Amino acid sequence: MAKSLISKIDIPLLRKKYKKGIPFNHVVIDNFWNNKIVQKIEKEIKDFKFFGTKDISIYDSPLEKKITCNHYDKFPKNIYNAFSYLNSQEFVDTVSKITGIKKIITDIGLHGGGLHIHPSGGKLNVHKDYSIHPKLGKERRLNLIIYMTKNWKKEWGGSLELWSHDKKKNKPDKLVTKVSNKFNRAILFDTNQNSWHGLPNQIKLPHGVRRQSMAIYYLTEPRFKTDKRKRALFAPTKKQEGDKKVLNLIKKRANLKTSLQSYRNK
Repeated sequence: MAKSLISKIDIPLLRKKYKKGIPFNHVVIDNFWNNKIVQKIEKEIKDFKFFGTKDISIYDSPLEKKITCNHYDKFPKNIYNAFSYLNSQEFVDTVSKITGIKKIITDIGLHGGGLHIHPSGGKLNVHKDYSIHPKLGKERRLNLIIYMTKNWKKEWGGSLELWSHDKKKNKPDKLVTKVSNKFNRAILFDTNQNSWHGLPNQIKLPHGVRRQSMAIYYLTEPRFKTDKRKRALFAPTKKQEGDKKVLNLIKKRANLKTSLQSYRNK
């Protein structure tokens, strides 16, 4: 796969920024795809038929409102080639140099990844991703998300929020960083540093506009002290704290056996 799929990047600079990222290791990479390919990918995503097929997943709950597709055989040519490149050894080597993480394993099945669409009203509560891949048994270490909506306006919302960790209560503590989903911007971040992230506030979009992104995750062999979480752990929004239905949904979604006492109103 040709290197020209992505723009030229400064690996030493990105490595420094990644290590300094707070509240957990992350780095933002603007102009990720090169100018020739990005326009083609964007058009294919915009024209992609998300309805009328059974090969999509629709999430519509108080925790998340989004549509996803991770089926390679449904992807048009340029999207297909883009995800193939992100799984290539060439790009994995680049990710390893930026993060310092060695022996990265790709997830060619795009479990939980692929194309993500948030229509108007879309949201994703702040959460920690699964730490152990439910099928491969490997540790999920990194997320790469690339934003693919042209001319995004900040007033629509949709920024990715990165939160610090309340160790005692195992929940998000404070909003530390916001990453606007600027067109062709990528964010690469460590998912196993109690990496609370999401877009908890519903976005408000004009007719015909969608929050579009591409997502892919990278794995390694499980480390000794890795949390063996196979499902995402969501946090309620401030308004949802104390709502038994929402807390029970979180418990069910995460396959938890214990209640979420830290969020119940006293």
